[in-house]
Amino acid sequence: MAKIWIQPGQDDLASRYRAVRGLTEALTAPLSDADATVQSMPDASPAKWHLAHVSWFFETFVLRDHVSGYRAFDDRYAYLFNSYYEAEGPRHARPMRGMLTRPSLAEIRAYRAHVDNMLLAALPSLPEGAYELITLGLHHEQQHQELLLTDLLHLFSQNPIAPALFTAPAPTPVPIPGPLHWIEGREGLVEIGDDGKAGFAFDCEGPRHKTFLRPHALAHRPVTNGEWIGFIEDGGYRQAAHWLSDGWTWVQAEAVEAPLYWQRTEQGWTRFSLDGRQPVNPAAPVTHISLYEADAYANWAGARLPTEAEWESAAQNIAPTSGEQLDGATCPRPRAADDGTALTQMFGDVWEWTGSAYRPYPGFRSATGAVGEYNGKFMSGQFVLKGGSCATPRGHVRASYRNFFHPHQRWQFTGLRLAKDL
Repeated sequence: MAKIWIQPGQDDLASRYRAVRGLTEALTAPLSDADATVQSMPDASPAKWHLAHVSWFFETFVLRDHVSGYRAFDDRYAYLFNSYYEAEGPRHARPMRGMLTRPSLAEIRAYRAHVDNMLLAALPSLPEGAYELITLGLHHEQQHQELLLTDLLHLFSQNPIAPALFTAPAPTPVPIPGPLHWIEGREGLVEIGDDGKAGFAFDCEGPRHKTFLRPHALAHRPVTNGEWIGFIEDGGYRQAAHWLSDGWTWVQAEAVEAPLYWQRTEQGWTRFSLDGRQPVNPAAPVTHISLYEADAYANWAGARLPTEAEWESAAQNIAPTSGEQLDGATCPRPRAADDGTALTQMFGDVWEWTGSAYRPYPGFRSATGAVGEYNGKFMSGQFVLKGGSCATPRGHVRASYRNFFHPHQRWQFTGLRLAKDL
């Protein structure tokens, strides 16, 4: 099981439970039943499925296993809303989740209310092991809050009228950032990974261990949209020399010419986000790029992607900030000009691709049972991203957090920060 931090007292855990579950409800409040049912691609899931799955997690691993005499809200839901837990039996095929027109959105909301009422009523009598599972389930739901938003973004992007999920405030003019500055990183033996002292961490974030870093530097900020336009205008998507072999094959097969959701118009580039279609802000961090694109840009710029260890070592003493949900942040915001003497925007704007494969740390062991399937089984063929995005909930990012995606995927808020050898 993941390393768990239990907040002191049942009242605190109950308050946190209500807050996390309440944010999910708030994020989905604007949705119609149709909005919540459609699945736009196999990588995404319908909002209705997200709402039900996170409730199934609490019902299955807390109520079923730790509340005597509990009866499932609907026996059919175990098949419909299991995600990938082989230990929990067969499940509905992921690419077919959008075919679940029934149960309705109203019925799923009733299911959520039932699980909430039963869990909160049982909380005083639950064993400590159940408290650990509730804490894990809350962080699991926070992951799905971000997936919910990015899946809805992809869904709405398929609609020719470019509907907005949220209304964003008018942008505040921000000067175009100055040139990149390079911040030297630590070298020699460093420690990375969760040490179990600071709070919750998923199991894949540990154990803490030593690794060796060669002399290097990180860019003081992420790459911006304006800089990415320079890559496009210089023929970056048309020059094979910048690209990994698999990346060049992907670019040609998918006819990729710009980040996901960008369109070229007579007035310039536009992007689609949770506030609909808007002009690309050249001062904001570039986002919705694949690892292939990030690596090609780094090659074009005469740099490289940072390793996971370089990034995490640099971020360990920086206070995380993230999660502008419901505050009007529908895409990464530009930052005010700075003097380039310190790392900026490490947390809460874009997930930053690293050049490191998502593999287990030395000494990692998956837990037994279904919850042991949470992270370890995915440690193949994916790359690590760090830092969190504008869609990541508050309190859900830290230096040790390891997000991971396949190199072609880019429907998340994924960007990059350059690194170089010294």
